This record gives sequence, C-alpha cells and structure tokens, in this order.
Amino acid sequence: MFRRILPLAAALALLAAFPAGAVTVSGLYTVEVPVAGGQPGELRQGYADGLEKVFIRVSGSSNIGSKTGVQSLLDDAESLLQSYQLLRGEDGDRLRMSFGAVGVNRALASVDAPVWGANRPLTLAWIAVEERGSRALLTSGADTDGADSQWSAAFRQAAADRGLPINLPPRSIAGDRELLSDIWGQFTRRVKSASEALDHDLMALVRVSRSGGQWRAGWIFDGMGMDEGEQSVTAGTESELAEKVIDRWADAFASRYAVAAGDVGDLPRVEIIVQGVSTLQDYGNIIGVLDNLTPVQDVGASRVAGDKLTLRVAFSGELEQLREYIALDTRFVPLSSAEVLSSEPVAQPSAEQSPEQPTVGTVQEAPDAMSDPLYSYQPLLSGSEEAEETFESLYEILHYRWQPASVISTDDAE
Repeated sequence: MFRRILPLAAALALLAAFPAGAVTVSGLYTVEVPVAGGQPGELRQGYADGLEKVFIRVSGSSNIGSKTGVQSLLDDAESLLQSYQLLRGEDGDRLRMSFGAVGVNRALASVDAPVWGANRPLTLAWIAVEERGSRALLTSGADTDGADSQWSAAFRQAAADRGLPINLPPRSIAGDRELLSDIWGQFTRRVKSASEALDHDLMALVRVSRSGGQWRAGWIFDGMGMDEGEQSVTAGTESELAEKVIDRWADAFASRYAVAAGDVGDLPRVEIIVQGVSTLQDYGNIIGVLDNLTPVQDVGASRVAGDKLTLRVAFSGELEQLREYIALDTRFVPLSSAEVLSSEPVAQPSAEQSPEQPTVGTVQEAPDAMSDPLYSYQPLLSGSEEAEETFESLYEILHYRWQPASVISTDDAE
C-alpha cells in the first residue's frame, strides 16, 4: 500500500536540531504522479503530469501551465526525462520520474518563464488552528492521529509539492498558551523571542478557523522585507487550504528570487564546497581534478574559509553527469546534510541523504515514502549576505570532503 505521508519529515526533523537559515532543496526535478498503468500512452500522460509539477516547483508559478508554449513542452516531456520507475501498489500505480535540471531550466527559459533556483529561504511557520472552540499549535512533533497531525501533514505535503522549505516549531512549545494567544492575535514580539533558537530566514504567523462552511487562513510574514499586512485564503478542506496558503507563499518568494529567462544562460554554473582543504597542494589538486573533468568548462575559487574551499564551476550537459564524473575520483567524498552541519563529519542513515537516481524503466513495489524521500533539505551555512547571493543560484550547492589518501588497514595491506 502507498503511504502518501510527509516525504520530507526526516529532513525537516534534522533541520530542527540545528540553527540554520536558507536551505538547498535537493530533488526539485524528481516527482511522483498517479498513472492508469504502464502502457506507452499511459506513461506519456504520466511524463506530462510529472513535468508540469516540476515546472511549477522550478518556475515558482502555480499558473505556469497556462503560459504560451508550455503545453508543447509538456507534450514532449519524455525528451527531458532522465529516469523513471513504475511503482505498483494496492492503491494503484504511480510513476516516479527524474527530469534533467539543465534541460528543464532551459525549457522554461525558452517560453520566457522565470527559473527559481534550488537555494531557498526557510520559513518558520507558527500555525494556530481553532476547531470546535479550542486552539492548537501545529508542531514538528505532531505524530498522533489528531486534528493537529492532519493539519501538519497537509501543510508539509503542500510545501513538499512546491519545493518550499518550511519548519514547524518543536512540540515542547505546544503547551504555551500565552504564545498561542500571541500567534492568534499576530503579535510578533514574544513569537520573535521564541524563534531565536529555531531555524528560519523569516517567520509566518498563521491563524486557521472555520468561516461559514469553509476554512479560512490568515497570515502575516515577519522578516526579509515580506511584512505586507495580513493576507488570507479560504477553502473547503484541510489539504485545499494548505495548498492555497503554500501556493501564495511560493509565488511570493519566487517573484523575488527567481531568475529571469534571459539570465539562465547556455552554460550552467554550480557552486561546490569542499571541506578538509588544509594545504596549497590540496587546493591545487582539487582545482586540477575538476578542471580535467570532461563536463567542466571553467572552474575558479570564489572564497576560502578555514578548511572550506568554495568553487564555482561552469559545466556542459546535466548536473547529474557532473556528479558522476566527480564520483570517479574517490578523494571527493559526498557529505550528508548532518555532515555539512557538523564540524566533525559523522555517519548518518542513508534516508537523510539525497536519493540515488532510479534505473530507467524499472517496475517495483512502492516504497515507504518516509524511508525513501523524493528530495531533502540541506542547510546553507553562509553568512546572511552570502546566503542572499546564493538565492540567485539555479542549482543546488554540492558538498564534498577532500580525502587525499585512503586509509588502508593492516589486514587489507596483508
């Protein structure tokens, strides 16, 4: 059976453990959609449905499907497809697809659509829900079968669909009635104080209540110049309301940070951060290795901080091909989200790392969405000014540890 629940819960739980701001969203170009079956025509419809979802995520526009020229791109969705899996389950078939990041970005630019990059601001969402005369705060620990859990699931799933990083406050705060009252009244002073140790670039104070036969959500932003007074939407169900709220948030952020079509360019660039660079020889070796990779057209250092070297690399082809070339040199060790956050790299379960690309054309039983997330969030550790610049980067930051020599045990040597 398919478990259509919070594919980003594990990644968001990781974020809650560390103070961080903007994040890199990995897997924006991977998507799952229901399909009628595995026949060629059914798969083609699945490709188009999946690409449209990716277009919405990457353009940042919920109305991208109505733009002139987009339908022709959707009709030819297979040309942008990198890999897919047909997942069989008791609730029906689903198609999991990965599209090429560079190809998608160029396709959007070809119809004069903006492109919203992988580095996105993190919203701390203080959401108070009033139902049947009582109010509750949605938290990251809402794991019961109650109404708060349903609302949390709805908002997180809507955020996942749009590739919008959100964070909910910890469950330990749920019993603070005074804070809940301030959230409902949209008074920011105490909420700001409670937010200081929590991950965010800006915060949203949201109140959800019944209005006639519908749900109503009203919210204000605080931070990043988004303070424009209360905005609101209404809808008939929890999931519809959450989708409308998140759509409005994503559209607002994308209007500020998306790159205009004319700035996408023919030669994509990606930022690579390498930890463990301790000598000039390390520096020279890293530059030399990257410069000699077939897809790399240009490589240059943009900054050095401690043992971290940040490089900007121009490349041809797809980003995944660049990853594959880098992986051929075992001195480049890819880092998990936890390792990026930690000064001492530590091993983490694979579920917290970006998923591997599926093999093209495979059919298998549907995995548990919690243990097999489509994409994850990885914090940006730059200062505020640098983080602001990275919002304009189209591709996710790649993180590695430089390991110049393999450690060989005595047993191996023998």
